[in-house]
Amino acid sequence: MEYKPMPYPIIDSHCHLDFSKFNPDREEAIFRARKAGVIGMINSGISLKGNRVSLELAEKNEDIHAALGLSPDIGREGKDDVINSILTQIEANAGNAVGIGEAGLDFQDCKTNEERERQTTSFKKVIEIAKDLDKPLVVHARMAEAEVLKLVKGMDTVIYHCYSGSLETMKVIVDAGYYISLATLVCFSEHHQTLAAKVPLENLLLETDSPFLSPRKGRNEPAYIVDSIPVIAQLKEMEPTEIAKFATENARRAFHI
Repeated sequence: MEYKPMPYPIIDSHCHLDFSKFNPDREEAIFRARKAGVIGMINSGISLKGNRVSLELAEKNEDIHAALGLSPDIGREGKDDVINSILTQIEANAGNAVGIGEAGLDFQDCKTNEERERQTTSFKKVIEIAKDLDKPLVVHARMAEAEVLKLVKGMDTVIYHCYSGSLETMKVIVDAGYYISLATLVCFSEHHQTLAAKVPLENLLLETDSPFLSPRKGRNEPAYIVDSIPVIAQLKEMEPTEIAKFATENARRAFHI
């Protein structure tokens, strides 16, 4: 008989149910998440369409909450009118969102200083919106964790989504009172397991970043967040229920849900 662990009430603090990979079975994926013990999902938009669908999902489902963002890729290579349209959309709909983002810097794909500067300029505009509206900011920071930290300095609530940076930078981030969100990468990545062992419980959030970074074969989905809980519990020598409780309470506090 197959052993099935008890569901841990948990919030997936970052997913992309609006992405086309969920088109064949979006409703089924949401149902599977609930069945697995997921009591909340923060759906992060990164484009005009993604933000719109995120708002629609949140309106239809009490346990799905929208965050409205601007992807670093659009910030780097998008036309000004597209970027401005997204910024206007975020401002106009922020009242129906629990956070702003994801937005940030991704220097992995920036080939020139001009691209970095363009991406940074767009990100600064998103930061200003989050500040003006007093909303949590969900940041994407890849090969730019420290640079992002300088830009968000002084903000009340910042969530480092899918954190993959160094232990040293993580310490500075948590010392600033910000959150480290660990993706289901922790199930198979030694680096992320090292981060999980060291991140303070009061700064820990958990996410799938689905449809990416699956701990199982194929596409990731919010239900699979439960895979990371026993892994982190073992690393921290705690009970899985305790890990889930901390991560869920932190998500409620961060996003005011």
